[in-house]
Amino acid sequence: MAKFIHKLFSRDFNNYEGVRPIQVYLLRLVFLLTFLFIGMFSWTTIISYDGEWKPINAVAFSIWAAYSTLSLLGILKPLKMLPIIALQVFYKIVWLTIVAYPLWVNGKLVGSDAEQMARDFMWVALPLVAMPWKYFFRSFFGNLNIKPINDNV
Repeated sequence: MAKFIHKLFSRDFNNYEGVRPIQVYLLRLVFLLTFLFIGMFSWTTIISYDGEWKPINAVAFSIWAAYSTLSLLGILKPLKMLPIIALQVFYKIVWLTIVAYPLWVNGKLVGSDAEQMARDFMWVALPLVAMPWKYFFRSFFGNLNIKPINDNV
């Protein structure tokens, strides 16, 4: 059992490019939950909607439907689909910061239209923990060849 736990938390360079297997399994869980819950909510709303969409609501549901569907790829190839996790983390933290936090500080979150979404978005802790941040930044930003504008520099 100790060997299994050690292997689960040790970096795996053979299978996962140095990412810990526990993080890969957590990523797959996040992608699965995203596909099931966000996908079910967004696609059910889109398919069953009867009426004229408000443009901003249509954008929100379209984005949720698209990224939840792309989460299927994340279940299969979690390290290649990390930008979806980054999007999920970023937009939820931004929303919690600019919408929920001010309401909470002023004692107006409970009972507001934002209360349930704030509860749902608090689950952002799971992708925050699952995301292999060092790998993400190294893989997606580490090889940027940024050249100065002035060639004389």
